[in-house]
Amino acid sequence: MNAQSPPFAGVLEYVETVRSGSFTAAGARLGLTGSAIGKSVTRLEERLGVKLLHRTTRKLTPTPEGERFFEGWVALLDDVQGLEQDVAVDRGAVVGRMRIHLPAAFGRRHVMPVLTRLACEYPALDLSVSFTERRINLIDEGVDLVVRIGTLEDDADLVARRLGRQRLVICASPSYLEAHGSPATPAELTGHACIAGSQRNGQVAWLLRDAGGRTFRQTIRARHEFSDGDAMVDAVAAGCGLSQLPTWLVQDQLDAGTLVRVLPAFEGAEMPIHAVWPRSRFLLPKQRAVIDALVADASASGSAYRM
Repeated sequence: MNAQSPPFAGVLEYVETVRSGSFTAAGARLGLTGSAIGKSVTRLEERLGVKLLHRTTRKLTPTPEGERFFEGWVALLDDVQGLEQDVAVDRGAVVGRMRIHLPAAFGRRHVMPVLTRLACEYPALDLSVSFTERRINLIDEGVDLVVRIGTLEDDADLVARRLGRQRLVICASPSYLEAHGSPATPAELTGHACIAGSQRNGQVAWLLRDAGGRTFRQTIRARHEFSDGDAMVDAVAAGCGLSQLPTWLVQDQLDAGTLVRVLPAFEGAEMPIHAVWPRSRFLLPKQRAVIDALVADASASGSAYRM
């Protein structure tokens, strides 16, 4: 290692390059040119005596050593940021940009009101919110918190706080049932046009519950797939098919009779809802404020997390 090199020179440039996927994008985030970022990373590699990136004309990919270096520095930088805020004069101040990913329909309806209230309460809190059903890598993409619906994977790098659950019901419009009939058993679902959310794998199955309270999966034929819950509700109401949807999304339509429950004897399956964030020695005040607000909202009477 070159003793004359500044301590940690090139580290931030390298971390942002891996996060964003290119020298140009990293430069845009750090206020530098892509060329300057590339030269800084090259000097870092020379200083370490290790190749950190595979470079091609189309993309940059970390080597095994580069991946290990990236993961270690991301954790260290998180700890440094937390330590700085913890000992600052305005200790505990909710400041800085909070990067959050939310499921589309649920996030718009039930999380954004909490976040906008916090933004008004804390003028120094800046929000960057994305709506997606895609399962992202929080650490690689530099995300502070996500709300996830469904079973979580075991990941030692993440912390999760359960907020509640969503109950699922199969429903259809009266016009669809009049034209096509109503299935009498779960197996008959395969003969109907079904509307599903965007899938990460080929087979689509809905969660049902038998008379003994046991949850099971019923394969269906997904004629239509939509990545947004509101679009699914609109398609069901228009008579395009059956769909399994959460009660928080369709309760008003069920109460009004514009949608009708299908196979009610088999409903009752649930999916957990969690707030998830990267594990760090220091939980930043901005993260704590958002998590505490979500927990309080989820615990309130009549909350969507309890419907």
